[in-house]
Amino acid sequence: MMMLSNTLNNPSFWLDDHPHEECGITAIFAPGEDVARMTFFSLFALQHRGQEAAGIAVSDGFSIRMHKDIGLVSQVFTPENLAPLSGNFAIGHNRYSTTGSSSIRNAQPFLLETRHGPVAVAHNGNLVNSKELRQELLESGVGLSSSSDTEIIAQMLAGAAGEDTFERLKDAMLRWIGAYSLVILTLKEAFVARDPWGFHPLSVGLLPSGGHAAASESGALHTLGCVGIREVKPGEIIALSNHALRVEQALQPKNPTALCTFENIYFSRPDSFWDGRSVHQIRKNLGTALAKTAPVDADVVIPVPDSSIPAAIGYSQASGIPYDEGFVKNRYIGRTFIEPTDTLRKQGVALKFNVIDEKICNQRVIVIDDSLVRGNTIAPLIQLLRDAGAREVHLRITCPPISYPCFMGVDMGTCGELIAHSHTVDEIREQIGADSLVFLPLNKMMSAIGKDDGYCNACFTGCYPFTVPGHGIKMGFENCINDIHGIGR
Repeated sequence: MMMLSNTLNNPSFWLDDHPHEECGITAIFAPGEDVARMTFFSLFALQHRGQEAAGIAVSDGFSIRMHKDIGLVSQVFTPENLAPLSGNFAIGHNRYSTTGSSSIRNAQPFLLETRHGPVAVAHNGNLVNSKELRQELLESGVGLSSSSDTEIIAQMLAGAAGEDTFERLKDAMLRWIGAYSLVILTLKEAFVARDPWGFHPLSVGLLPSGGHAAASESGALHTLGCVGIREVKPGEIIALSNHALRVEQALQPKNPTALCTFENIYFSRPDSFWDGRSVHQIRKNLGTALAKTAPVDADVVIPVPDSSIPAAIGYSQASGIPYDEGFVKNRYIGRTFIEPTDTLRKQGVALKFNVIDEKICNQRVIVIDDSLVRGNTIAPLIQLLRDAGAREVHLRITCPPISYPCFMGVDMGTCGELIAHSHTVDEIREQIGADSLVFLPLNKMMSAIGKDDGYCNACFTGCYPFTVPGHGIKMGFENCINDIHGIGR
């Protein structure tokens, strides 16, 4: 059995045992409106995608003003610091670090003064060739102040060839390998762009005022009242300006594309649409597939909240076993910057989850979870159920075992941190203390999604859509930056 005390004293425990969030981006053109405030609410709707930092940049046609800082959207922005951000165009960003540490120098957007005027850039994803691109910039004399590949994107865009931003963006995109959903702000326009593999979501819609908005998820656009929402196609660039949307297919979509499966499994809000499909319905389908694949006699089906709730409903409906809530989750414990005391830390999982004892006592329980990454929180959860009197605990996971790291913008850890990389399913079951453990097979998962291909499943299979570096890239540039700034010594 896993030593529970070691788990509770491990800082990664407090980050939760799921693939960690990517980033949220948004762009708005709304003449005569308070675009900074609109961007704030769009970012607020995307808060689940990143809680480390937030930033907004706004153009009034003459200059770009920006405010960004470490913290949640509601912590970073106030009416006082939003007031100076006036204009018709804006971009915004929520950050979860996938390249570079969580620090103010890596907060986005990045704002540069260039020979073509000021430009601000925010990014969701990872460039797998960022090390080579970074070295080229340094050798050409370009100075870099952060450890983020987004600064590399901004600097390459500033130096790219072309008569206008469209042409310069196309020129730069030819060099970028990896995942990038981008929002870009100039004095007169806001742009959005998506990599030709289509890894991460990006949608655009019409605002009630007649302007346009883009965001990582359609749910954020609904928050702004958008209609006519459509996804930005892989390899596409769209300009939001005083004219009708200008759309250009900068790069041909890859065949097949490589959409991130985890948008359906975990990341996206359930009210969002991804690849033309309802995320909520897909999660129910995953639960239904699990019920058919791995039936077991039990008394109650419970989810690990929140992303597993639709799957648990689907499992319950397909199996006929009643659905109920077994865990009550404190949704804010993982987003506080105040560490618990040693005494509270020993409470461990109880700081984040409590069990409704009367729903669990003397019951055979099926627990539905969306994924199992490191295995460091599900064991304490199972122990909570045992302590509440559960007779049996059967764990069902809505995806296959995660055995390989992601290099395209999802922080899953290294091979050594992924429990399925070095353990069999039965070894994992024994380690976490479950009576049974079943992962949904890859083919059943894709059937539930409704596609045979076009998705990236590299974290399950180890088959990446392109050559990936043989080293971790999240903190790859930190040492040299720390030396420059004299920190971390």
